[in-house]
Amino acid sequence: MSVDPGLASWLRLTLTPGLGASTLRKLLGQFGLPQAVLDRRRELSALLPSAVIHALYSTQVEEAVGAALRWLGEPGNALITLADESYPRGLLEIADPPALLYARGRTELLRRDCLAVVGSRNGTVQGEENAQRFARALSDAGLTIVSGLAMGIDAAAHRGGLAGASSTIAVLGTGIDIAYPKRNGDLAAQIAARGLLISEFPLGTGPVAANFPRRNRLISGLAQGCLVVEAAPASGSLITARAAAEQGREVFAIPGSIHSPLAKGCHALIKSGAKLVESAEDVLAELSGFRRSGFASTTLGTSPASAGAPGLLAHMGHDPVDVDLLCARAGLPAEQVASELLRLELEGKIAALPGGLYQRLEKTAPPR
Repeated sequence: MSVDPGLASWLRLTLTPGLGASTLRKLLGQFGLPQAVLDRRRELSALLPSAVIHALYSTQVEEAVGAALRWLGEPGNALITLADESYPRGLLEIADPPALLYARGRTELLRRDCLAVVGSRNGTVQGEENAQRFARALSDAGLTIVSGLAMGIDAAAHRGGLAGASSTIAVLGTGIDIAYPKRNGDLAAQIAARGLLISEFPLGTGPVAANFPRRNRLISGLAQGCLVVEAAPASGSLITARAAAEQGREVFAIPGSIHSPLAKGCHALIKSGAKLVESAEDVLAELSGFRRSGFASTTLGTSPASAGAPGLLAHMGHDPVDVDLLCARAGLPAEQVASELLRLELEGKIAALPGGLYQRLEKTAPPR
């Protein structure tokens, strides 16, 4: 494939240690395109530390540029700069847009209407089911699902997006060539094949803690709104939600049990003005250009199949419960309750949670 020679200049600037994104944008504003910046070495010497000047023209950076261009030559890979027409419009609206994006997969998804769906890495079984169900319905309604490829809610949202018509975008907190977390390696491969992976970080960048909160501004920036499914009071998901609010995006939150620590973050968002949602239609009704679509299967609550469920299931409610409480509610001995719980778990109607708790699962037909 032919490579735009200007890309090497973009890469050199973005791969130079010590040359931050803010400084880079100022240089571009002052001198023009990257090659014009590089041609002004004398002027740069008066503006940048000598160590940065030395790195900018070093063999080490030149080798990194060559590695990135070789990566670009592989099928499905792309580099998108601030000057490209294909650069996501939503990111141009945020305070700190990356100068360069590494992409693998369907770059046309960056021009689609998107919704961020985020939540806890340690989501409950019910929370992950809600995330996947909402994401699929919203994907079928025309919204590409954006998330961060973390375990738990993020992964469930990506799976739902892939199952729907509008696919999914994963924004990485590592280099695009790094599989993290490793347990999501297969999911990342599916997204690369049928959706899109993007990262602002150079190839080979490992999982540095500070990079994940930074990546969250891109998740919200790409989207019209942000849906938080489950979140603890101090979590990365709330960082994404705050970024979305600061960027003028809609913020949505799914309520949960008052006894669940993972519902407290969502409840805090609702108290501060986020829109409480119980169905995909609640999200669609708030976003311009979308109409209610009748996806009744995304509604939270009791499904017709479980509403009349006989036996122990009828005594479980929707909050996690332990065996002793179920014995008291049902008036049954512990042995009988334990046997019934095992049967319901094998049938996929309940899930066993940490701490000896059990929770009913709401199974519904896939959205149509």
